[in-house]
Amino acid sequence: MIMMSTVRSYVAQASKRSASGALSTTDLALALAGSALVALFAQVELPFWPVPFTGQTFGVLLAAVLLGRVRGALGLLLYLLEGAVGLPVFAGGGAGLAVLLGPTGGYLLGFVAAAWVVGSLCERGWASSWSKTLAAMTLGTLVVFAFGVPWLALFVGGWPAITYGFVPFLVNDVVKILAVSLIARGVHGTQQLQ
Repeated sequence: MIMMSTVRSYVAQASKRSASGALSTTDLALALAGSALVALFAQVELPFWPVPFTGQTFGVLLAAVLLGRVRGALGLLLYLLEGAVGLPVFAGGGAGLAVLLGPTGGYLLGFVAAAWVVGSLCERGWASSWSKTLAAMTLGTLVVFAFGVPWLALFVGGWPAITYGFVPFLVNDVVKILAVSLIARGVHGTQQLQ
């Protein structure tokens, strides 16, 4: 209980941006921490073709819950930049433009949009009830698929993209949605991000 109270206090403080809307050093540091969080969860991987099972989506949703839309999306942009320049932050230690432009590139790009969507919804109080929290995490996950599956289809075709890039992930993603929703409810309770 004390730990969750401390986390709530931290999130409330961290969510307050300057009145001018400009990004501060704190904003950038928190975005970088969000990027590191996703990079860490990207290394939790079960090989599968053509898209591996990873913890990335969990990290994306969690970063959005903790950081809000601006910092969350910025953190994911930094994550993509880090990977593009060669840092081994993608699944299985992958890196480079070839990963971003390859079969899983759409999912990676979808992470930025998902962080924005989930962060926006949490800022609007969607973490204040179970149904809204679950809906926000589900929407964020669907955004990732909305980017990833059509991109994958360019490489493997339409039905194989659905068969191998969507269907096998449903159960896994339900677990991630439930886990992040539990954390979101614990962190935000009835307070809203700013």
